[in-house]
Formats: sequence, C-alpha cells, structure tokens
Amino acid sequence: MIVGIGVDLVDIPRFERSIARTPRLVERLFAPAERTLAPRSLAARYAAKEALIKALGGSEGVHWTEIEVTPEASGRPWFTLSGSTAAVVAERGITRVHLSMSHDAGLATAYVVAESAAAA
Repeated sequence: MIVGIGVDLVDIPRFERSIARTPRLVERLFAPAERTLAPRSLAARYAAKEALIKALGGSEGVHWTEIEVTPEASGRPWFTLSGSTAAVVAERGITRVHLSMSHDAGLATAYVVAESAAAA
C-alpha cells in the first residue's frame, strides 16, 4: 500500500552557486561516498532526499547524511538508509521506497513512493 509520495525539483545552477558559496553544505547534506560526485549529480541527490522527506510526511528524526543514494548494478538509484533515519522509516511501517531521478536542461528532479506491507 502506498503511504507517501514526494517529488522535488532543483535548479542546478542555483544549487551549484549555493555549494560554491557555502562549501560545508556538501558535508551537511551528503554521505561521504556522495561528496565527490559532480554538482548536477549532487543536485539530483538533494532532490531525492527532499522527495523522501516529503514522502515520509516530515523530517523529524531524519538526518541528511544518513540518506545515501546508491546505484544498483543496473544503475537504478536506490536509497541506503542508516541510523535514526532507517529507524524512523521502519517505525512508520514503510517497507519499500521507490526512487526515480533525472537531470537535464539545468534542472534535477526526483520522485519517491513509500510503501507499507499492509493496510493499517
């Protein structure tokens, strides 16, 4: 059963200016493995994390660096959650999170669907 949907859109040039102006944002927003990626990929991951927070219904107990976007062998993006963020997702009964993201024409977007195993 779908329990939450989130979508986010990021202006890549604006995001690049933000991280250039405040480089510590990268450390606060991204897991260590994500920090070396190109700005457009970081923008897409930022959109993915925002979309996840929207699908969860809020950010209480969620920490940005505990949300990592990792690709499967096929390249399909997936969330790897840890710490209190993983606990929050489990406490809310969410058993699966679907992620789609893209970047083109100066924009990065992400769409998230959160599911539970059964109706509550």
